[in-house]
Amino acid sequence: MPDTISYKIPDNEQAHNPWHDRRLGEDKLRRNDHRSPFQRDRARILHSAAFRRLQAKTQVHGIGMNDFFRTRLTHSLEVSQIGTGIAAQLKRKYPQINDLLDSMSLIESLCLAHDIGHPPFGHGGEVALNYMMRDHGGFEGNGQTFRILARLEPYTQYWGMNLTRRTLLGILKYPALYNKLHVDLGQQEIKNHRQLKPSEWPPVKSLFDDDKDIYDWVLAGLTPADRNRFISAKPSPTEAYPHHRTQYKSFDCSIMELADDIAYAVHDLEDAIVMGIVTPIQWQQDVANHLSESEDPWLSHEFKTIADKLFSHQHHLRKDAIGTLVNGFVTDIIISEDTHFEEPLLRFNAELQPDFADALDTLKRFVFKYVIRKPEIQMLEYKGQQIVMELFEAFESDPLRLLPLNTQERWQHAKDNNLNEMRIIADYISGMTDEFAGRLHQQLFGPKSAGIFEISLER
Repeated sequence: MPDTISYKIPDNEQAHNPWHDRRLGEDKLRRNDHRSPFQRDRARILHSAAFRRLQAKTQVHGIGMNDFFRTRLTHSLEVSQIGTGIAAQLKRKYPQINDLLDSMSLIESLCLAHDIGHPPFGHGGEVALNYMMRDHGGFEGNGQTFRILARLEPYTQYWGMNLTRRTLLGILKYPALYNKLHVDLGQQEIKNHRQLKPSEWPPVKSLFDDDKDIYDWVLAGLTPADRNRFISAKPSPTEAYPHHRTQYKSFDCSIMELADDIAYAVHDLEDAIVMGIVTPIQWQQDVANHLSESEDPWLSHEFKTIADKLFSHQHHLRKDAIGTLVNGFVTDIIISEDTHFEEPLLRFNAELQPDFADALDTLKRFVFKYVIRKPEIQMLEYKGQQIVMELFEAFESDPLRLLPLNTQERWQHAKDNNLNEMRIIADYISGMTDEFAGRLHQQLFGPKSAGIFEISLER
């Protein structure tokens, strides 16, 4: 990282910072409330129903399989802790851009909220909703997160949590609309829901066209040149993902995404070790043999010896190894600069240096190979996939009969105003927890239905 980087808030932004703006002006006049805009954002996320539901949504392993495993909620809390750790390290390394790191509450907000739009049953639920929405703008978890924060969560009547522009910019992992990134592959519709293959219907990593008004408002804080560059896309470099990809993210988002990747790679690895899913032999073959030859001396040393602690039956030794790995990644992160951008929030990004980026990618591939792709885990995803598709099909068949009353009103409003009424059904199902979706499916399709008062449809 060059020592020449410097950043100072322009004098004309001292009085009014457009990144603190909210779509709905607020003048609550609450007594002795001296919180910053980002402290308010964090509070709204923490107290939201959507955030609470993360406690009952799958991270990797099914909810209820074991009370040790991480849920979406505990994962998000860990991402928040890692994210603030990254920000603290960067403040120490780069005091010249401290103005960009003036709020830990902002980073906490992004990390706590990053998974809030993910549907029940993990990737299985996401692929199922994407298929059912194939003719109606698709579905993707990050796009739904943006939608919940800015439109759906009932902190306000119409504007969701009414968060600051900077917080909404930070949550944009893929800052382009569906129609700009979607590639029509000409797939034939499946004949039966049980035939759906996730590899053939990958969600478009984008925002929904239905939320273009919010998207435009967030990007209004950028110059036209910065906006055009920020939302630019290019073809995917791999055949496994056929749609176009965005190329840039904001500084805040880059910190959140690194924290998420570290938590996924290291903490989900811990769950797998405790469960006995991965073995020392697999670790040696897929991870240690490669990383012990790293050109970075810290990496080469640690990965020659860390297996003894990681796979130890003494819990404190394993926890020490996990902490060592997290610390190694967090302390390696640097700030890069893209001088093509004028806006500092886009010009700077947090990133791992090459050797540590390779190490993190190696761990992620290891978790994916031995944990995510494990047949028992895929069976859970497959079952959830069927539940979600059958629920969607039922609601689509007669929405004014089967949807809860408040969702019926939203559906009818969308239909009357030539909006996308199918998005309302996707909103409802994606907000369900794993258990709620399973019970509702049983109520609709099981041979033995629950009593009328045993399940509440209102969300």
